[in-house]
Amino acid sequence: MTIKKLTPKELHEKLLGNEKAVVLDVRAEEKYNEFHIEESKNIPKTIIFEMEEKEGNPPLSLPRDREVIVTCTTGNSAAKCAKILDAHNYNVTVLDGGLAAWKAYLQSLEDK
Repeated sequence: MTIKKLTPKELHEKLLGNEKAVVLDVRAEEKYNEFHIEESKNIPKTIIFEMEEKEGNPPLSLPRDREVIVTCTTGNSAAKCAKILDAHNYNVTVLDGGLAAWKAYLQSLEDK
């Protein structure tokens, strides 16, 4: 199964267009508190990794009827989490390049 990816520009357009997607930041809470996408929700990757080890679906407060855009610092943990969430029937997409790419994209907007 190939997980969909989207660029920071595509995510920015979705957020500006008020699309009903959920941005999920899977970094540790301390890192999330330092910097995150304003509209994002934080569920640390350790909680999602536990889903892989346990039977059944733990109660995550994520909608199954909307796209869940998963992000982390560079995209590696997000991809692992997206595979687990996909296996639990969530509609997932990964932010390509993670928050490092998001910050670079925002910087490019300021430079214009």
